[in-house]
Amino acid sequence: MTLFVPTACPRLIVKIGSALLVDPDGAVRRAWLAGIAADIAERVRAGQQVAVVSSGAIALGARRLGLTKGGRASLEDAQAAAATGQIALSQVWADVLGAEGLTAAQILVTLDDLEHRRRYLNASATLDRLLGLGVVPVINENDSVATEEIRFGDNDRLAARVAQAAGAGGVILLSDIDGLYDRNPALAGAVHVARVEGVTPAIEAMADSGSASGMGSGGMVSKVAAARIANAAGAHLAIASGRIERPLSTEARHTIFVAEKGASARKAWLAGGLTAKGRLTIDAGAVRALSGGASLLAAGLTTVSGQFARGDILDISGPDGRVVARGLSEYTAADAAAIAGLGRDAQEAALGYAPRTAVVHRDHMVLL
Repeated sequence: MTLFVPTACPRLIVKIGSALLVDPDGAVRRAWLAGIAADIAERVRAGQQVAVVSSGAIALGARRLGLTKGGRASLEDAQAAAATGQIALSQVWADVLGAEGLTAAQILVTLDDLEHRRRYLNASATLDRLLGLGVVPVINENDSVATEEIRFGDNDRLAARVAQAAGAGGVILLSDIDGLYDRNPALAGAVHVARVEGVTPAIEAMADSGSASGMGSGGMVSKVAAARIANAAGAHLAIASGRIERPLSTEARHTIFVAEKGASARKAWLAGGLTAKGRLTIDAGAVRALSGGASLLAAGLTTVSGQFARGDILDISGPDGRVVARGLSEYTAADAAAIAGLGRDAQEAALGYAPRTAVVHRDHMVLL
């Protein structure tokens, strides 16, 4: 893990999967976790600020409540297990970090907390203050209140969004696999991919959606999606095996997704968003114009879908249906539909008021 040395990565997010923290019987792997705490303590003493995204609440709660299927038989079971297990999980982290002289803090978030701009900024400020105080924030999705419609569904993407909010330069996803392979690693001839520069469709095609342990909710698909989010914010992301002792201080095979120069904070937040209120479909000419740095004008708009207000996040797709950009709408859904395909002179007649310069301005848009 030589990439994320303190001088190169002042802030680091470490994600721990359920299968690493909890054994198949639902008990905490305390000795292994103590090794992680020791690794974190070494990094903190070297000047690095570390936050942890920790799975495990549902698995722990399911054991205490005697729930089947690891607490995931239904949404209600998962919520009950999370509410019960989160207490145990936070206590374990407080104990193992406290043994290393570190203070732990618990932060529970929902999808809306990081998708809503004002709440995202509040979370960012809290993380910044805690890290500045030398505290180790331990973050998890608030599964006790999250529903299918408003949840991350996996902590891989949550870790990437937390990295954005914290301004971290690196993310390590500790899992039950040592990185990305060119096909399912259970298949003969599978080749490990050590370095990825750009999450392309070819890279996405390599991902397999299965969770090897059966305890977690993510697979390689969610990890590659997390890499895209982290890289958009200028953070490198590594997928590494946690099936070894002291994985943060032991050299081992892993996959690193290398970030280019990050976008502005606002554009990185847009690119990393997991929800959109609507979709604008544009013609091929408009796709080329956006690629050249232009704003989206009504003349290039072909169809409008969804119910959205001015300022809502929208996906922008080309004629083939592929999402090419995301941005903040300058219009309501009804007004955007009314001016779709129209030139500027015709827009005022359709709207009854002077049109704005763009449907989505380039300053509030990010290409994907």
